[in-house]
Amino acid sequence: MGEKKGTAQPKLADFQEKIRNAGLRSTAPRVAVLRELEAATAPLSHADLVESLGDEGYDRVTIYRNLTDLTEAGLVVRADLGDHVWRFELKRATKAHSGTHPHFTCTDCGTVSCLPEESVRITPAKGAPKALISRAVEVHLRGLCDRCD
Repeated sequence: MGEKKGTAQPKLADFQEKIRNAGLRSTAPRVAVLRELEAATAPLSHADLVESLGDEGYDRVTIYRNLTDLTEAGLVVRADLGDHVWRFELKRATKAHSGTHPHFTCTDCGTVSCLPEESVRITPAKGAPKALISRAVEVHLRGLCDRCD
């Protein structure tokens, strides 16, 4: 998907190395989950991954266990965007898609989008939690997306 223009898509060996460097065994399900998250342009739910990987023979439990392992190893970020559904993203090194960036959820169709960090500015003020200073907060915006507006 068009997020990485001009760069080559990661190869199987790249995924295997990333998994091993995180201290995990490289298995086919882990590689498959990382591959799907790499191609995604927005956070994916467990159900999204089951739908996309089910044809490859991976069941719900296998995908869930691997999401948990990859999250605990620090390769994947997990977030609840206010609808009680965990969504997962590959932790990326690029500034445009860092681990802590804001998300937008459409209140009509439920579509989730990643927003550039610069699109939301948080300014600490007297009486605000100290977490605002260190940007140790998650920002989730809700409203109508362009299609539903």
